[in-house]
Amino acid sequence: MAAIMASITSELLFFLPFILLALLTFYTSAVAKCHGLHRWSGRTKKRRPNLPPGAVGWPFIGETFGYLRAHPATSMGQFMDQHIARYGKIYRSSLFGDRTVVSADAGLNRYILQNEGRLFECSYPRSIGGILGKWSMLVLVGDPHREMRSISLNFLSSVRLRAVLLPEVERHTLLVLRDWLPSSSSAVFSAQHEAKKFTFNLMAKNIMSMDPGEEETERLRLEYITFMKGVVSAPLNFPGTAYWKALKSRATILGVIERKMEERLEKMNKEASSMEEDDLLGWAMKQSNLSKEQILDLLLSLLFAGHETSSMALALAIFFLEGCPKAVEELREEHLEIARRQKLRGECKLSWEDYKEMVFTQCVINETLRLGNVVRFLHRKVIRDVHYNGYDIPSGWKILPVLAAVHLDSSLYEDPSSFNPWRWKGNASGVAQNSNFMPYGGGTRLCAGSELAKLEMAIFLHHLVLNFRWELAEPDQAFVYPFVDFPKGLPIRVHRIAQEEEGEE
Repeated sequence: MAAIMASITSELLFFLPFILLALLTFYTSAVAKCHGLHRWSGRTKKRRPNLPPGAVGWPFIGETFGYLRAHPATSMGQFMDQHIARYGKIYRSSLFGDRTVVSADAGLNRYILQNEGRLFECSYPRSIGGILGKWSMLVLVGDPHREMRSISLNFLSSVRLRAVLLPEVERHTLLVLRDWLPSSSSAVFSAQHEAKKFTFNLMAKNIMSMDPGEEETERLRLEYITFMKGVVSAPLNFPGTAYWKALKSRATILGVIERKMEERLEKMNKEASSMEEDDLLGWAMKQSNLSKEQILDLLLSLLFAGHETSSMALALAIFFLEGCPKAVEELREEHLEIARRQKLRGECKLSWEDYKEMVFTQCVINETLRLGNVVRFLHRKVIRDVHYNGYDIPSGWKILPVLAAVHLDSSLYEDPSSFNPWRWKGNASGVAQNSNFMPYGGGTRLCAGSELAKLEMAIFLHHLVLNFRWELAEPDQAFVYPFVDFPKGLPIRVHRIAQEEEGEE
């Protein structure tokens, strides 16, 4: 009984801020209605809007508890299953303190993403902006977002991916894997931790030229772990809470970035030389007119986006492949052939042409993203009254396009809960042409780092399957909290493959 009560208390503490937010929103909405500010009813007196079916749930808190309840990442969860069965793929609810339309409909999700800035705009909870910064690309809208995204796209251009980032990705991959096993014995590692270490070190190097293994880099990584716990925690800004600690870590991380900026400026003034552009910090300082505050938030948000989602996608790939030996075998054959051609050329490093030959690898990546759904749903707000498929969606409402629901839709994907990378083989070079497949969002807010993320996964899998076999050291699976996480860190037992046996390099 004590354990049950402790569990209930823990869950209530997590949802407390959402309850408070809901109460505040409810009060504000009620005041607005009393003053005749309810936009839809004020304009269309002749008829009531035909809202999607649904329920509002409990007073003040709505259905937020049920929507956020943990469930396996390869499922939509009981809440979504029950609501879709009862109301259909488009339904209304009350979530996060707002009147909300939830969309599990592929067509509506595309419509939302394609009409960003015209009918809909990004609208994340205030706590996210408070911790990532008001200039974070995640929360910006309009021209400021376009400017920030343009800088990121220029830095992650196809030319830079080929010439600079591919060699860096391979170097950081080898740094991680070489520490796993010095001999042919076996050892146990947390795949999730190793994936996070790989992507963090890669991003720290390319954002601020910080080398892995150095004391400053390691301190920053530990601060970042504290920071991340706050991003995905209840927004309670009291001493001792995860959110409070994260705000302190944010200040420490920004202090490191600011110190790097000052060092660059001092070096430039002393040597009378031009600004370095080898990393994003140098690029932003020279190629943009951003203020110091904007640069700080840009770098922090890209460290967050470039590290967290990519590392979880890589951990999911390792998990899914462990349960599908046939896919591992075909993957290994593809990479053995690439390694043989590489050896014939007398080269020891992967080229862009090698990367483009990783056809089945791209199928594995697509299927990992479809089934694992690192980004489950997006936060949007309706900025103009919308009429879609017979339903009226009033301006001012929130709308959540649930990407995971489309990716797990049995009417769109055969046996959607199974890991089947061969379903993507019909597409040239394993590239997903399916308009229902949106793992990185879409429209004007399509993830700027999507190509880098796929490159990271492909290069890491290349060296992984050529040098190691692995199995789960103990049972584990990914859950949604609503962020995706392996409760035990995905412990795997790895075994080094003899190079002479596999003909590797």
